[in-house]
Amino acid sequence: MSSTARAPVCSPGAARSAPAPPPLAPGHDQEPDWFELVGHFHEGLIVCDADGVVRHLSPVAERLVPEVVRGRPLVASGVAGLGRDGAAQFGHRGRRLRVRQIALAGARRCHYVEDVSEIVGHADALLAERARSAFLTMVGEKLGNAPHPDRAAAAVVRLAVPTLAEVAVLVLAPRCGRARWWRASATAGGAAMDSGASPVTALPPAIVEGLSGAEPHAAERLVEQAVAAGWLAQSTARQAVVRVVPVPGRDGPVAVLLVARRRTFRWDDDVELVRAFATRAGAALTTAVLYRDQAELADTLRASLLPVEPVAVAGVQWGTAYRPARASVRIGGDFYGSHRLPGGGAVFFLGDVSGKGVEAAVFTGQLRQCLQALHRVEANPGRLLALLNDAVLETDAGRGRFATVVLGVVHPRREGGLRLTLAGGGHLPPLVLRASGEVEAVPLRGMLIGVVPDPRIGELTVQLEPGETCLLYSDGVTEARGGCRGDEQFGQERLVDALTGCHGVAAPVLAERIEQLTCDWLAHGDHDDIAVLALRATGAAARPRRHLRAVPASGGSVGPWGTRP
Repeated sequence: MSSTARAPVCSPGAARSAPAPPPLAPGHDQEPDWFELVGHFHEGLIVCDADGVVRHLSPVAERLVPEVVRGRPLVASGVAGLGRDGAAQFGHRGRRLRVRQIALAGARRCHYVEDVSEIVGHADALLAERARSAFLTMVGEKLGNAPHPDRAAAAVVRLAVPTLAEVAVLVLAPRCGRARWWRASATAGGAAMDSGASPVTALPPAIVEGLSGAEPHAAERLVEQAVAAGWLAQSTARQAVVRVVPVPGRDGPVAVLLVARRRTFRWDDDVELVRAFATRAGAALTTAVLYRDQAELADTLRASLLPVEPVAVAGVQWGTAYRPARASVRIGGDFYGSHRLPGGGAVFFLGDVSGKGVEAAVFTGQLRQCLQALHRVEANPGRLLALLNDAVLETDAGRGRFATVVLGVVHPRREGGLRLTLAGGGHLPPLVLRASGEVEAVPLRGMLIGVVPDPRIGELTVQLEPGETCLLYSDGVTEARGGCRGDEQFGQERLVDALTGCHGVAAPVLAERIEQLTCDWLAHGDHDDIAVLALRATGAAARPRRHLRAVPASGGSVGPWGTRP
């Protein structure tokens, strides 16, 4: 064996390993300065010994907590957040700091201090934006269910408190010289509501300015005006700040929103939220005002298209019943009515136009207006129907529509009862309930109104004794489908059977009975317009009594009116 040193035996893998790095140059083999490195950390480092004395302090920590001094106990710095165990956040010198503690060897502790102001600010802003978005979404949902301006206005101020203000007042745009307002005030249990109305001349100047589209900014003046209007208590005025925001509508501000809150709140943070709230409130109020205007217009038009109760005539008792096919619109294609004649008596009519719904109702309104004008120049039923037919054909009132009509003239008879002169324009024959209990069908014929010029119109006269009734009805009664299978017509035979023996029934009760029988037959199914007009002879027309100066002692006969024949 040789005495020379042998080279170490290397494994095949080691033979393929990378060569060892070259030795460090002189001066580069010393340990790195760790505190020089941590000086560039985002976090600041404070290292304390086992007694809590600060031994090491990084430049970042010196900048964040300058109260901490190397060589002094950490608790002597007076920064309370540094003495907490675990991780914590606290405010210090306008910053938001986060500190966490790490145990080191030898009972030492290292405190990592980080400035998280920007992170927390972004998180708070995100949460605030989410809260604003959720609030505005909720506002849109709530206000979408208020189709009337009053309910929408009450909902607006109720939603504004307490998120936007402690007192919220909404003033609607004036109408007929007065402006309605609603107020909500924050209370321990929610919000107290009240409302009122003010003349336009009594509105605060800031409200008038807001209704013109401007946004007043003089805060002190707004507080004084809110107190003067009674919307803000004098005791809280010194601590309040008030803003007025126009509520945009379709053609201009539909309202003005006044919000009042304590001065401790920062208005600038929420001014955009209030404006966004006002925009959503404006959309809801505009829709509600439009809905109200349309509803008022529809009610006005509907009232003009509904059948009018017949005029009072001596010796006549009227009975009516009306049920449109579309209950939601409350109007239809059946119509009835009457007009008093100058010489006594009245013209009465019942008709049915083709179609249903609003268009049919408009046509019925036009026919009624024609009859109202024509009866002043013609009182004969047949000629009156002929004039009505000409009026329909010569104008665009019908627009291809036609009508069936029964028109009559009623005159009380001196000896009692009524004389009816009837004219038929293609309508169902009237029925007469005689005093014997029998029901007679009046053989009245005729052609449709509004189809051809010079139509054939049937005409005849009916005498009613006291207690007898003439009944006019539309095909909504006889053509009502129901029964066991739901497709069987009520028919005229069932109608006659139902009326037999009803001669003693008053006209209003009789008309209501026919409507009820028809609806029972329908069993709440679809139906055509139903109209019934009944006129009952109540007796001789009342005449004024004579006051006799002397009464015969005996003998002689006395006339029917208390005088000698």
